[in-house]
Amino acid sequence: VQLQASGGGVVQAGGSLRLSCTASARTFSGNNMAWFRQAPGKEREFVAGITWNGGTARYADSVKGRFTISRDNANNTAYLHMNSLKPEDTAVYYCAPTYSNNWFGPWGQGTLVTVSS
Repeated sequence: VQLQASGGGVVQAGGSLRLSCTASARTFSGNNMAWFRQAPGKEREFVAGITWNGGTARYADSVKGRFTISRDNANNTAYLHMNSLKPEDTAVYYCAPTYSNNWFGPWGQGTLVTVSS
């Protein structure tokens, strides 16, 4: 499994960021994809998932209406568009080849998102 998340940074509350997840063709092609996050001192949690063809997506209640997951199958890349960011969105964000709430690894490199109040 080769996955790398990028696009994180520091943003003020109410701001926006777009995260990218690049993967090898072997990992990405034909697989559902999901974003997870892990805040300091907390367990990793599911954020959003998208089916292999982009036809269906689902979201954690905490991000519904603010985040949008998408994918570009031609470039083996998944995205997480984050709007109306809140300080509680601060976390390291990871992607994984699943649609489930659970992924037990291996994990790729995450990207840190910090939302200041």
